[in-house]
Amino acid sequence: MLGQLKLNFQPKQATREILSFLDKKPRDIIERRFGLGAVPPKTLESIGRDYNITRERVRQIEEDSMRRLKKSENFSKLDDVFNELKNKIDMLGGIVQEKEFLNSIAGQSPTRHHIRFLLVLGDDFSHLKEDKEFHHRWTIDSGRAEIIHESLRRLHRELLDESLLPEKEILSRFFEYVKSAVGQSAGKNIFQFLVKISRLIDSNPLGEWGPVSSPNIRPRGMRDLAFLAMRRHGSPMHFSETAKAISEVFFRNVNTQTVHNELIKDERFVLVGRGLYALKEWGYESGIVRDVIKKILISFGPMSKEDIIKTVMKERYVKENTILINLQNGKHFKKNADGAYIALN
Repeated sequence: MLGQLKLNFQPKQATREILSFLDKKPRDIIERRFGLGAVPPKTLESIGRDYNITRERVRQIEEDSMRRLKKSENFSKLDDVFNELKNKIDMLGGIVQEKEFLNSIAGQSPTRHHIRFLLVLGDDFSHLKEDKEFHHRWTIDSGRAEIIHESLRRLHRELLDESLLPEKEILSRFFEYVKSAVGQSAGKNIFQFLVKISRLIDSNPLGEWGPVSSPNIRPRGMRDLAFLAMRRHGSPMHFSETAKAISEVFFRNVNTQTVHNELIKDERFVLVGRGLYALKEWGYESGIVRDVIKKILISFGPMSKEDIIKTVMKERYVKENTILINLQNGKHFKKNADGAYIALN
């Protein structure tokens, strides 16, 4: 999204220098807690078992060690490091989603743990814990952070479950809310980054945006995948084509007959020919050909045979003869004095 953010310092070297102030045991506990050595971050309980001390004692050692580090001579030597991290966050709007920020600098490498440790240690950075609305995040400006929080709340409130917006549109809407916090000249990638703070808004595998509560954003089963695949295709598809599209687009192993069975059960799909389905939102009506003819005549009034055929063919992929046979059913249709067909109740 942002590409790689380059740092002018070596995070591992910076943490090594500051930690050299500590004695062996507290330094080892800090390294284990933050994953600064050869292993990922460890829990208080895990470290306590290794040292045969309580979880609470580990927490006390950690807090005391961090206080001592802030008072050490080496701490002031990190001013340039903290200022660079602060400038990076400021450039991104003053608040960053933790995972996205660390990924943008270090990818999945262990360096990410060193950067997070520096954020925890620095006085300018405030960590905001994950909640039902937002992911874990870091900010250098609580005022700007709240504007962005409220902007994301407003954006979410205006999205319906059926909303599927292209990235350009959702970023444009977001910009209108958040421009006072990030400035008129902020680039598109900044808004892409800030939207990732929200846990309530996301994009689906096709790059369309909406609320995460929507099956169009977080597909819950074969029907939802079929809907997205057909919507992406843009025109009616045979159920076998739909199954193939699901496999190719979403990398899912699917059974063709299972897809057919799911399409039959879902009201979002309309059977428009032999094994051929369309989306109801495209204007197709459910029902057999006779029902389609009736709905057309009720909506438009008496029509000639030619007009009926032309209109039905927009709704169903059927042979003209099928339509003519249905029109001959005297229980449902008849000609009026002008020779046009009308529907009987």
